[in-house]
Amino acid sequence: MEETQPQPPQEQHLFDDFSKVTQASQGKRLANYLIDLVGFYVFMYFFSYIVVEISWDLAILLYGEHEGFNLLGRLVFLLLYGMYMGLLEAVFKGRSLGKLITGTIAVYENGSRIKGDTALLRGLIRAVPFNAFSALGNPAHPWHDKWSKTWVVNYKDINRS
Repeated sequence: MEETQPQPPQEQHLFDDFSKVTQASQGKRLANYLIDLVGFYVFMYFFSYIVVEISWDLAILLYGEHEGFNLLGRLVFLLLYGMYMGLLEAVFKGRSLGKLITGTIAVYENGSRIKGDTALLRGLIRAVPFNAFSALGNPAHPWHDKWSKTWVVNYKDINRS
């Protein structure tokens, strides 16, 4: 008797014809960034309040006036921004607050929905200094898209069948 190997599940593509899908415009990408940045600042306000309540010494270390401590605070800020964005996209399956408002979504280059680990990777890549400047090309394809092999596309292009 011959045993057959089980086939792995096929990736579900979100689009009828991915070649007809357009990447999100530079304007939408900028709007995503600004909206997400405002959301992150609100998050950081509450995070900073909690840090101060827990330990004044830790707050001085992260937010102090000394140059070395200021650098540490900036690195922590970048890392927290990356984690914040990664968790948002993981929870909302490729969408962040900015993407929800502008009607865009992050997908793999082949059109399938991104998984949680890819969303977290996209977030961590955002912590790379100067990542924001990598989005200045036309079309906008920043490092967190290139390195994770993802695109940001218009959500309305998705096949809703």
